[in-house]
Amino acid sequence: MTYRMPAEWTPHERTWMAWPTHNSTFTNEEELAAAREAWASVARAVRRFEPVTVVVAPGEAASARALLGDGAELLERELDDAWMRDIGPTFVTDEQGGLAAVDWVFNGWGGQDWASWEHDSKIARHVADAAGVPVLSSALVNEGGAIHVDGEGTVLLTDTVQLGSGRNPEWNRQEVEAEIHAKLGTTKAIWLPHGLAGDYGLFGTQGHVDIVAAFARPGTVLVHSQQNPLHPDYERSRLYVNLLRGQTDAQGRPLEVIEVPAPTVLKDEEGDWVDYSYINHYLCNGGVVLCAFDDPHDEVAAQIFRRLFPEREVVLVDAREIFAGGGGIHCITQQQPAV
Repeated sequence: MTYRMPAEWTPHERTWMAWPTHNSTFTNEEELAAAREAWASVARAVRRFEPVTVVVAPGEAASARALLGDGAELLERELDDAWMRDIGPTFVTDEQGGLAAVDWVFNGWGGQDWASWEHDSKIARHVADAAGVPVLSSALVNEGGAIHVDGEGTVLLTDTVQLGSGRNPEWNRQEVEAEIHAKLGTTKAIWLPHGLAGDYGLFGTQGHVDIVAAFARPGTVLVHSQQNPLHPDYERSRLYVNLLRGQTDAQGRPLEVIEVPAPTVLKDEEGDWVDYSYINHYLCNGGVVLCAFDDPHDEVAAQIFRRLFPEREVVLVDAREIFAGGGGIHCITQQQPAV
């Protein structure tokens, strides 16, 4: 059986999310409350366009329902963290239109000291069971935020993730590509050397691609563009743009690269470089849920997305609390394709 991961802009059956719970990321009640409000804001935005199912830890359903309202479905399962893009399955379709779920190995973003994954490593199977679809097991340590596909054979990857020492130290590039292609139905991998500088901090993923670059349609890729030379991502984003402009996709098309300016803010309240990025958006049925940062560039990014997706409504949701935990809107959502 041959499977293929559909592009994110194709129709969805629903969106899956997970509800923040007490852990190393949200260490006190204030942080947890702020995270839950941020997650709920995203869920409510997505729910305007398609069904949403939220996985909640046992005993947390009441807190979820209070903020989510009656619009979201809840599924109680044990959780460690709340990044559904990474702990959930990657849904793929077969030639007959059937659905399956890829279960990558999850080890806490490369076995990071602060992370725990006893429960999260099982979430992909829980979600697949709830969706009523078969599971495709993979031996590759990987997360959903570490891949991005165009639906026509091309996948974006990052050296410091799939080839990182904390994830797949015994795998070489060819072996990684072979497994990715086998599970996603892709035929060409485009590798970026690393992610944004801030993604290598305490709660970083060590280089997820979905904060750096994302396909908007076949042959067109959006790229994070840091405009300020003081930020370490200034040189990184120049590198990404130049690398991708020299690439063709799986169908032989030269890539059109659209630069999306980064927010103007450079550092957070602790003085660390931020990796705020509009690339980490989520496409749902008829909508674009876009990260906002109370920044002058919020509207600049929104206009870019309105031009790219004139048939979709662009909804801005404040993502600063999500980024404080180590990710963005794309990181906390996972699409289940419609079949």
